[in-house]
Amino acid sequence: VFMQSSNPYSDISSLDILEAEAIHIIREVAAQFERPVMLYSVGKDSSVVLRLIEKAFYPGKIPFSLLHVDSGFEFEELYRFRDRFVKERGFNLIVSRNENAIAQGANPFTLGTQRCCGLLKTRALLDALSAGEYDAAIGGARRDEERSRAKERVFSFRSAFGEWDPKNQRPELWNLYNGKVHKGESIRVFPLSNWTELDVWHYIRREQVPIVPLYFAKEREVVIRNDHVIPVGDGAGLLEGEEKVKVWCRFRSLGCHHCTGAMRSTATTIDQIIEEMFAVRISERSSRIIDYDSDGSMETKKREGYF
Repeated sequence: VFMQSSNPYSDISSLDILEAEAIHIIREVAAQFERPVMLYSVGKDSSVVLRLIEKAFYPGKIPFSLLHVDSGFEFEELYRFRDRFVKERGFNLIVSRNENAIAQGANPFTLGTQRCCGLLKTRALLDALSAGEYDAAIGGARRDEERSRAKERVFSFRSAFGEWDPKNQRPELWNLYNGKVHKGESIRVFPLSNWTELDVWHYIRREQVPIVPLYFAKEREVVIRNDHVIPVGDGAGLLEGEEKVKVWCRFRSLGCHHCTGAMRSTATTIDQIIEEMFAVRISERSSRIIDYDSDGSMETKKREGYF
């Protein structure tokens, strides 16, 4: 009589495997570093990382603070969601802003995106990491997002100046991660390295992860600029000759409202977003203007210390 063997792993999904890998990485951070911090952008990916961190240390509290690097030009809906969510969960939130640059009117229109991002994002991040003496920073970047991020290790080494050198990284064989650093050096940690955008949305649906409403479609005031759908409702300026129009759209990736484009969409639920993702053939960051302008590619920014 043929007896079917019982496979104890038959009910484990690919999402379960990704979750287990990410939780293992997060626990390695807690074990190897003295002062880790989580970079909380309030976007969908960092929201998933935060849920994974909660699960990694449940029923205890998460053992490190959240750090939000705020350019001062992010969406009002994002700020409202951040403040409400952090208060409800009782997390310790640290907000870092380059107040001097903001007071002097730093913006991408007059400075260009590379200089503006360097002041409002990179400088604010490096100052916060230095002030907190953090030796590890956990973030939600994924390898499928963009070319330079595909080069990242899970434990990505940064020099004492916060600089990233893709040729000066450590091997990661058999899921072994080397977190040894000298004083001033640090590691950026990416638990979602092997996830895709679709994996993230499936996990958000399964775990019912709260996310910013900007990811859902509605009719918004925008301007069409070089084939990008740019929101104008939060104070982003119009260029000469441009006119505002109303378009049904949503955001796949969130950044400063000056530099973040939307996509035309009618997806108002997570199931509809997932269905939409099966038909999409371009990266979610294709709408992030800062990644593709000639003077401010993502790799250039990362080498300077951008996350």
